Amino acid sequence: MNRLFGYGNEKSHEQMLQESGRAMGQAQQGLQERVSQLDTQISQLNFQLQSLQKKISSSRSTAGQRPLRQQALKLLNKRKKLETMRDSLDSQAWSMTQAQMTSDNLKNTMVTVNALKQTNKALKAQYGKINVDKLQDMQDEMIDLIEQGDELQQVLAMNSGDVEDIDESELDAELDALADEQLMGSGIDESGLEVPSYLTDTVPQFVDEEPQTESANKALESAQ
Repeated sequence: MNRLFGYGNEKSHEQMLQESGRAMGQAQQGLQERVSQLDTQISQLNFQLQSLQKKISSSRSTAGQRPLRQQALKLLNKRKKLETMRDSLDSQAWSMTQAQMTSDNLKNTMVTVNALKQTNKALKAQYGKINVDKLQDMQDEMIDLIEQGDELQQVLAMNSGDVEDIDESELDAELDALADEQLMGSGIDESGLEVPSYLTDTVPQFVDEEPQTESANKALESAQ
């Protein structure tokens, strides 16, 4: 069958589609050129008919109009034939356009099918490397770890204990105790007056050594 159409060797579907596409493209181009030529001829005939119509309208005698009308009749018959040819070629061009569209859709379908095949092959290769059992085991371990973490949080929350409520009497007693400690630590007597520093037994924090007594000073002088 291929030899009848000039194919000595068996060709792929893609090559056949490419050759048929080029052939249809050339045929469409030839049809469009022929249709354009017919349109040009029809336009020229319309221009001639317009000129004859003006002459017929300007001629008042029937004898003068007769040859003009015969000439116009011939031009109309010629234009009708040209229009019939133009319509036929236009239909052929449309049929070729539809065939070209079908061929293009088939090409796109083949490209899509090839892409799907490659994608399917790649997905099989990738998913084939995944061990579903190991993935399930890892997921189970993660669930166990999450549950253990929740249990630890619950245990820690239980060991923290609840804070007992403090009533008003305990609050007043605690505040009075804090006030007494503050008075004793700050050197203020019960009357609210500040006690001089030389009457206190404690040594100020900014003094590195305790002050020497009078007996200690005399002993130091005799030693010198």
